[in-house]
Amino acid sequence: MGTGTSLGRVRGLGSAHSGSHHWWLQRVTAASNLVLMIWFVVSIARLPVLDHQAVVLWLKSPLAAVPLLLLVISVFWHLRLGLQVAIEDYVHEEGAKIASLLLINAYAIGAATLCVFSILKIAFGGVPA
Repeated sequence: MGTGTSLGRVRGLGSAHSGSHHWWLQRVTAASNLVLMIWFVVSIARLPVLDHQAVVLWLKSPLAAVPLLLLVISVFWHLRLGLQVAIEDYVHEEGAKIASLLLINAYAIGAATLCVFSILKIAFGGVPA
């Protein structure tokens, strides 16, 4: 028995085509982070005062709460994507790689959930002004 043709030996060993999707997600989240962060800085700078009451009243508006929620989601998604690439590139031991990826996913989901909950609590009136 032979080893087959050259094409038969390499078939299935090419690109999985998943890297371009990951690359695009990083670029999209980076662009949305830029736009939303500019909105956030300008919005905070336009507040008359930066005391607790003014910020809570600002955050009760849907025009403030919704973009802030989008910013939180975009930032933590971008963080997860970037750290995933770093871990996949530089952690070579399979067990440590899996543990690190699980830890990063848990951190990103947990921290984003905490932020979303806090924003929604303020936006829906859970914090006295």
